[in-house]
Amino acid sequence: MINTYGWSATLQEQFQTYAARGLAPARVIVQQRGLYGLATPMGEATAQLSGRFAHAAEAGAYPVAGDWVAAAVRPEEGSATIHDVLPRHSAFVRKAVGGGGAQVVAANVDVAFLVASLNGDLNARRIERYLATAWESGASPVIVLTKADLCEDAAALRAGIEAVAIGVPVHVVSALTGEGLAALSESLAPGQTAAMLGSSGVGKSTLVNALAGTVLMATQAIREDDARGRHTTTHRQLVLLPNGRLLLDTPGMRELGLWDAEAGVAATFADVEALIADCRFRDCAHDTEPGCAVQAALADGSLDAGRWRGYVKLQREAARFARKDDPRQQAERRKVWVQRAKNYRAQKKRRMEE
Repeated sequence: MINTYGWSATLQEQFQTYAARGLAPARVIVQQRGLYGLATPMGEATAQLSGRFAHAAEAGAYPVAGDWVAAAVRPEEGSATIHDVLPRHSAFVRKAVGGGGAQVVAANVDVAFLVASLNGDLNARRIERYLATAWESGASPVIVLTKADLCEDAAALRAGIEAVAIGVPVHVVSALTGEGLAALSESLAPGQTAAMLGSSGVGKSTLVNALAGTVLMATQAIREDDARGRHTTTHRQLVLLPNGRLLLDTPGMRELGLWDAEAGVAATFADVEALIADCRFRDCAHDTEPGCAVQAALADGSLDAGRWRGYVKLQREAARFARKDDPRQQAERRKVWVQRAKNYRAQKKRRMEE
């Protein structure tokens, strides 16, 4: 059974030490409130964490949907106990709700379907945020624009998203008419896993149902007043499609707080990074310095001002996480901001005196 969920020779090699302990490999297919649904060699089982693992596991090490685990399986009971999590080849990590530490929301994802609706809530800046998170996770991003049947000019909206998703496939689909579904399905190979990430109400669950050819997920209409919706998926679930592909649906996330995603931001904004490399000075602040390639691009329109602001915002957010545990870097950062404040006040004073 686990072969259909992506089990491989590499995973088999990694599992040898666990097999020697009498444990079996399993994949987490459902994660909900401390309980886990597993696909095991003996069939599906409901699992809990062993007391030892629950006590010793570090933050972010608890199993999530998509994880491969080592478990003691009791097939006659349909139950199991999880003793460890195998190394992940990719992981989506976000800031935990409430401002805590890191929270892993999906693991061992090959392709990230970044889902957005072709309605008034379509937002290029949010797409950039999802792209940064996808690149950082280790998965390959694919953008999916849903509800094409409700959009009068899908081509124009698609072009706008392609402008910020450099080199990333963009699919326009309709779960109602079937438009684009075949091409989207082919972007994922049998045995590969795709994660469904996107804001509430964009049609992720409807898309899962359309790709599966049956109703697997509950759906709910979006609100007409603001084109947004409330998420209907209340747990993370890995779905095996009839064609052998795997889809991971997650609760709606309006914003993904970046967690240690500097490389992901750089990959998302490769065009901006290239401009920065062309600046005359290596420490260019991209403000009033001579020879600033960024300011030149903004002036001639080759760099969109909104995209530049999005880059700066995500860079600051990623850098904040990168330095959060480094007191020396925090102190240096404070010095920079103090000096900038002094410079601003001095410039303001000179303008008032002129």
